[in-house]
Amino acid sequence: APRWWRGYSSAGAAEYLHRSIVPTMHYQKSLPRLPVPKLEDTIRRYLNAQKPLLNDDQFRKTEELAHHFQKGIGRELHEQLVAQDNQNKHTSYITGPWFDMYLKAREPVVLNFNAFMSFNPDPKSEYNDQLIRATNMTVSAVRFMKTFRAGYLEPEVFHLNPEKSDTQIFKKIIRFVPSSLSWFGAYMVNAYPLDMSQYFRLFNSTRLPKLNRDELYTDEKAKHLLVLRNGNFYVFDVIDRDGNMLKPSEIQAHLKYILSDNSPAPAFPLGYLSSENRDTWALLRKNLLDNGNEEALQKVDSAVFCLSLDDFPVKDFVHLSHAMLHGDGANRWYDKSFNLIITKDGTAGINFEHSWGDGVAVLRFQNEVFKDSTKAPAVSPQSQPASVDSSRAVQKLDFKLNDALKAGITKAKQKFDASVEALSVNMIQFHEGGKDLLKQKKVSPDAVAQLAFQMAFLRQYNQTVATYESCSTAAFKHGRTETIRPASMHTKKCSEAFVRELSKHSTEELQTLIVECSKYHGRLTKEAAMGQGFDRHLFGLRYLALSKDIALPDFYQDQAYARLNHNIISTSTLLSPAVQLGGFGPVVSDGFGVGYQVHNDWIGCNVSSYPTRNGKEFLQCIYKSLEDIFNVLKGKKMSS
Repeated sequence: APRWWRGYSSAGAAEYLHRSIVPTMHYQKSLPRLPVPKLEDTIRRYLNAQKPLLNDDQFRKTEELAHHFQKGIGRELHEQLVAQDNQNKHTSYITGPWFDMYLKAREPVVLNFNAFMSFNPDPKSEYNDQLIRATNMTVSAVRFMKTFRAGYLEPEVFHLNPEKSDTQIFKKIIRFVPSSLSWFGAYMVNAYPLDMSQYFRLFNSTRLPKLNRDELYTDEKAKHLLVLRNGNFYVFDVIDRDGNMLKPSEIQAHLKYILSDNSPAPAFPLGYLSSENRDTWALLRKNLLDNGNEEALQKVDSAVFCLSLDDFPVKDFVHLSHAMLHGDGANRWYDKSFNLIITKDGTAGINFEHSWGDGVAVLRFQNEVFKDSTKAPAVSPQSQPASVDSSRAVQKLDFKLNDALKAGITKAKQKFDASVEALSVNMIQFHEGGKDLLKQKKVSPDAVAQLAFQMAFLRQYNQTVATYESCSTAAFKHGRTETIRPASMHTKKCSEAFVRELSKHSTEELQTLIVECSKYHGRLTKEAAMGQGFDRHLFGLRYLALSKDIALPDFYQDQAYARLNHNIISTSTLLSPAVQLGGFGPVVSDGFGVGYQVHNDWIGCNVSSYPTRNGKEFLQCIYKSLEDIFNVLKGKKMSS
């Protein structure tokens, strides 16, 4: 048998999810580079985004600063950025600055940066038992890791015409096209391979706190899993010395052992430290290392991933969001690339650290793990755990704490509890329509959701504010994200018509306003996905100015610039058969964090907020806005 068939030998296909005909990284070399937009395009797009947020006087001042920047220092910076970009063809102009932005941030990662996505329940209810699901998901996660590292994972490709490109025949041809040309072959059949450079950081990785700038650390040689339960830390190997996965029945035995361990919760749970301010945590970590905890910390940092087993069932979606977004602070290690969280009733989710990668990589991982653990589960409710001595295989980590560390943990816990106490999460489900109806009416579903947010904020607070929607630029080599700016003159005009002067407009006029918003939003989305937004470009120019010790140009000192980057409404959407809901904290203290999904016949929306904003009322206004928009699209007569 050929060498590559080994994985499917006596162990069956158990070691791998699948074997792709096309090697995982086949397209990586030939991915197109992220374009640096033209400066005049960037300034034009910037001013379009500023317009709805400013009065005429403010706008004139901002416009003047922008044009001055465009003719002067901005032009110079742009030329330097382009020159620098041409000398670094292996990457993208945003990669360095973006890692820096995340890693230099000193705020705690929890609530400020980490996001969560929760899994749908297993369709077979008896498989939602905590031990069974933890075993199956761990096995599938290790299979994913092995499949990826062997180059057997299907490359991530966005198919515009799957009938042509997502076929066996296409794959058999393209695998013989050299890597340096393969992207063009896919492009010819309207398929867009996506960047997979982030995937390796899913495993054996952590963010290490350092003064001023954190570091990403990966140790692919480590073979153990980190398991947290009741604030206690456990490790055991999931890969043997030959690189094979531990038998599922043994993984099940070890997890069962951990779940039945009745050691008390530690008086000073170490997990809280990873929720601290990064400089504070960096100093405490140095203290931990100096105090004889080097080996234990090394185990935490290098573990394949962190599995968090919670001792409570989930009550409802709000409780679920709190559990997955932050939990109790003791049973998480927020610095790990991700925590796979499984609660007492088998509800599962992922909380991931954001500096190393974006939602697309985590989502692919979740989709594969969900599919594999539900369609080909390694153990069943009838399975017996292996009769192995888990007390020898599982090591409980013991941390030596001095008074300074104990005080540090106590303080971290107080701060964590206060932050979580201030956070509200609310959600709604709108069941009067979704994607199907909107497509039938020829409007973009995403545009309608975003229009509803604008309308809702206007109704609640009587103003239009800076709004952020993230868009992946993974179609480019080392692409990250670009910002879509959903607040426009179009949404402002439409929102004002609906909120302030409903009775003055005919149904046709209102429909026309919605269609205008949809077209404009569609254009912004396409531009962002093609790397033609303005936010990353301006960010890159600002970063360059600061790195060259040039005085920060007046353009960036404009209050309007600061206001546009103070994103009061921060939004993100994803749709997947594996995920039931995703969310994140507000990015500013007076903001909303909005996670939403437009399904075929309903729309789900969850909102996080702090006390200065009322998330519950915001959602009621979103619901009312969706109701109004759908009624108008259905041709109902509106009267305020």
